[in-house]
Amino acid sequence: MTQTEPVAKKNAAKKTVAAKAKTESEVKSVKPSSKKKSGWAFPFTAIVGQEEMKLSLILNIIDPKIGGVLVMGHRGTGKSTIVRALAEVLPFIDRVEGDTYNRTLEQYIEGEEGKKGHKSIDPASLTIEKIPIPVVDLPLGATEDRVCGTIDIEQALTSGVKAFEPGLLAQANRGFLYIDEVNLLDDHLVDVLLDVAASGQNVVEREGISIRHPARFVLVGSGNPEEGELRPQLLDRFGLHARIITILEVEKRVDIVKRRRQFDEAPEAFMKKYSHDQQKLQKKIQTAKELLPKVTMTDEVLTDIAKLCMNLGIDGHRGELTIARTAYAHAAFLGETVVTMKHVKEVASLCLRHRLRKDPLETLDAGEKIDRELAKLLGEAEAV
Repeated sequence: MTQTEPVAKKNAAKKTVAAKAKTESEVKSVKPSSKKKSGWAFPFTAIVGQEEMKLSLILNIIDPKIGGVLVMGHRGTGKSTIVRALAEVLPFIDRVEGDTYNRTLEQYIEGEEGKKGHKSIDPASLTIEKIPIPVVDLPLGATEDRVCGTIDIEQALTSGVKAFEPGLLAQANRGFLYIDEVNLLDDHLVDVLLDVAASGQNVVEREGISIRHPARFVLVGSGNPEEGELRPQLLDRFGLHARIITILEVEKRVDIVKRRRQFDEAPEAFMKKYSHDQQKLQKKIQTAKELLPKVTMTDEVLTDIAKLCMNLGIDGHRGELTIARTAYAHAAFLGETVVTMKHVKEVASLCLRHRLRKDPLETLDAGEKIDRELAKLLGEAEAV
């Protein structure tokens, strides 16, 4: 007697759960990574100022779908320091030992067994290791092959086998990809990076080889606006735009020098001084990630977001989508489950600054223009 479709599905689901439980129990115990956190990255919680960039990065960690951060500002203002410092705050990640793509056990088995003619993998033969969050720097002169991956020439010459040599995108999976001077990078390469960052997959077609591998990372591009701007089409693809400026308050500048000097002279003692704050921030981010699916937004708030984008003349719909996602993440970061216009107000400039139409005769700063429009909208909402 044949099973009915609902019963068959139910039994299949039971088998899947049982197989997963068996897989998890058979895997070798987690191996401590031979890699250790440097221990000498400047503590994130000790960085003075630059709140826009710090908040933008944290929100992208809570929800990577926001789409990365473009940071424009003066040289020597700590852009790369902030990225590395945040990576040190985050907990280690699990991956299959030695896996180039930093895949989890499930991703590794799915990817390897999916290859043509590949035999099934015994989970018991795999070892899981813990590694720090990867931070990959993309050099300004990098080629597309270096970034995306290419044919392993050495293996092709020695054994006559076409094999794939992973690139920087493989190394950056589940971490950060940092591009300094992104405005000087070839537009085509920036376009490729943004496509991969949006899809979470890198697809490479080279000399008869077709490779697809996971490439989920927080894309951080930085640059100096004096050296040129990105094309509007590329600007719009970055989720958030943070400005980083030279701090003009004497007390803060003095504090920066003092903290840096203390760190250089006794890094271990300096790290210890901020260890409690670091752990507190790590826990807050982790709690926000868990809370995010429970956060809700009313239609009234969503309507106000749409009105704001319309009133500012934002092209397309990325503006609304990004504000909504970022406001959700911001609410979760604050430990709140309902998005209000308070959250929207905090993130609106980050989401829309780079999406405003350029007007050479405009004297008003982009951030100020957004704030004014938001104030008008909130005033209308209060009057109703």
